Amino acid sequence: MKKRILALLLAVCAAASLLALPAGAAEVTRFSDVTDQNTVMAVESLRLMGVLDGYADGSFRPTAALNRAQFCKMAVYAMNGENELGLYRTVTVFPDVKPSHWASSYINMAAKGKTIISGYPDGRFHPDRTVTVGQAVTILLRLLGYKDENVGGVWPDSYMAVGATVGLTDGVGMDGNAPLTRAQAAQLFLNLLRADTLKGGSYLSTIGTARADTVLVSSTAAGADGKKNAIQTDQGETYQFASGKTSNGSLNGRKGTLLLNDQGKALTFVPDAAGSSRTVTMASATATQIVDTAGVKYAVTGKTSAYYNGETTTWGDVYAWIHTGTSMTLYLDAAGEVTYVFMGGGGSVSAAVVVYEDRSSAGFDSLTGGSTNYTIYKNGSPAAIGDLRRNDVAIYDTSTNTIRVCDTRVTVYYESCSPNPTEPSEITALGRTFEVLPTAMESVAKFRPGDQMTLLLTEGGQIAGAVEATGSTARSNAVGIVSGGTVRMLCGTAQIEIQSADAAKFEGQLVRISSNKQGDVTLSNLSGGISGKLDVSAGKLGSKDLAQNVMIFRDGESLRLSDLTSGEITSGQIVYARANWADKIDLIVLSGRRDSTVIFGRVFWESERVKDPETGEVTGYIESVGVEYGNGKDDHVGPFNMKYNVQTGDYVAVTLNRNSTGFSSLTELTELKNVANSAWSGRTAVTVGGRTYTVPADVLCYNRQTKSWVGLSEAHAYASQSSLYVRDGIVRVIEVG
Repeated sequence: MKKRILALLLAVCAAASLLALPAGAAEVTRFSDVTDQNTVMAVESLRLMGVLDGYADGSFRPTAALNRAQFCKMAVYAMNGENELGLYRTVTVFPDVKPSHWASSYINMAAKGKTIISGYPDGRFHPDRTVTVGQAVTILLRLLGYKDENVGGVWPDSYMAVGATVGLTDGVGMDGNAPLTRAQAAQLFLNLLRADTLKGGSYLSTIGTARADTVLVSSTAAGADGKKNAIQTDQGETYQFASGKTSNGSLNGRKGTLLLNDQGKALTFVPDAAGSSRTVTMASATATQIVDTAGVKYAVTGKTSAYYNGETTTWGDVYAWIHTGTSMTLYLDAAGEVTYVFMGGGGSVSAAVVVYEDRSSAGFDSLTGGSTNYTIYKNGSPAAIGDLRRNDVAIYDTSTNTIRVCDTRVTVYYESCSPNPTEPSEITALGRTFEVLPTAMESVAKFRPGDQMTLLLTEGGQIAGAVEATGSTARSNAVGIVSGGTVRMLCGTAQIEIQSADAAKFEGQLVRISSNKQGDVTLSNLSGGISGKLDVSAGKLGSKDLAQNVMIFRDGESLRLSDLTSGEITSGQIVYARANWADKIDLIVLSGRRDSTVIFGRVFWESERVKDPETGEVTGYIESVGVEYGNGKDDHVGPFNMKYNVQTGDYVAVTLNRNSTGFSSLTELTELKNVANSAWSGRTAVTVGGRTYTVPADVLCYNRQTKSWVGLSEAHAYASQSSLYVRDGIVRVIEVG
């Protein structure tokens, strides 16, 4: 009986393609009937490898059942064994699988070459019979090196149990007798690629070179042939797909394992298991917390690694530049804290739609593959179709199922192009190279180097279209902030760096950007705009509401509302304010003064003797107060000759006056004494008296015994309790010793 059962088990087949497209059909890379993100990732990872594909009508048919022949083909590709198929085309292993059968080479190779399948007791293979979950799991266990003696004799229960132990059935279900659907097959094979073999080591290492802990920056990078059929990693490396396929971008931003063949080409990218990452649209962020549009909160620290605008950096260095509406992928540890943040800064896409008239969504279905349940963000703010305007640019973010709209337009001098003006894939303008999307080539080809034109940009800075620079068809609205001699052009939720010889003249200012006929980047002051005082608490400037993702700049640096005092900033301190498409304030530039920036620290007093100029006798003292917040000689403000009822060692919040010659305000922080270390919830929160306080990543920590400023970990380890100094529910200073 056992032999009969095992013969029946092994009669299935293992790993690779769910019905390829008919010859001559265009390759479909996004399937309109696949919406679950785990299935989207599984299908894409395996499609790139050649293991599976969809139908000519653009569907994947995830609930359709597979037959044994189809599953056999999948097995061959999952083994990276397609190069050996020629050896089995003229072999007859089963009488019902003649050489003329479309799957004969796959079935013969799996049965005779790899011995992972066998036929039924009647000697036949029955290629058209439906394959069950239990049969599929059995075959994949064979690929991992398991034999009957490693599993047990009760089928399918023993095989399903072992499959669950090694993670093979994650997300598939445990009914071994059920027909295997195409979606389940995709998940099974992705689990196979993530699994270890019986002898140890990853399955991937048996079929190629596996590079774990890789972040996929783009799966639509340009390959050696100029086509977008390559992978780019966060290390700047590029690998062309061995299959020559083009990705739909759904794996971008994922961390996982890159699989290479012996020629150094990418076989596929295998994302890490579901649950370790979340792709979200950001609603708000601080140095210690990210909140998505669903209201879910994620703890993060300033030292958390991040990828932003093409560079590996830290969250503390970039979070102030990230605005509401930004799409990001978060990687979480077992405690749910963020360990890595990926932000493509708009990201590279392969297609965009230019809105041809107000309130039109024509062409969006071509971006989404027919899906209509997407949400829309315009310049990072939630929007509706009625908010769209002519010449807006729309792209599709597969990972968050969002249409992302950007209205940035910039008038430029057309400097040069590549490879030629008729089919330009790149053009040079503003002293830098811009990628021309295939969907934009026709409009860009109407111009020639030497022309003036207005570029319509995606939020990632790609060219989605070009129009005449004259008239009011699409007036340039490109602005940027100058910081450190570099102009950062604001584009949707991203910033694009541009160099200009005039940058030094406009340091810290908001500027309008264009280029002249000599190709020089020209900058001009932007001032005025919407007038009124800024009411931080009410979220208003004048009578207008602030946008959810309002950008605030001072001296070229980005600020958040939380960086400003809870009060009012006079209209005289507002250099420029702009209302967006929804008539909400989305951009504010403050004058270069620090009087509304809060500084937290520890009070110190200095005493200067006053002497009689004739006798030299001490006639009195001048007392000056300052605030320190670090160990360096410049880590303080003041001292100033001012009168405050505070003592050395008090912890305060201060703001400077407009000339930085004194404090415009000084208030003591609220003290919470003798807080035990057990009250802490990780590094980011502490609960005292039933209230939970947020702890920023850059919180100030002072050791009273050593008289020095220290890091949070050092302070927490130094003593079993500490004193906390808080304001507005946030811990601003911690004192130990």
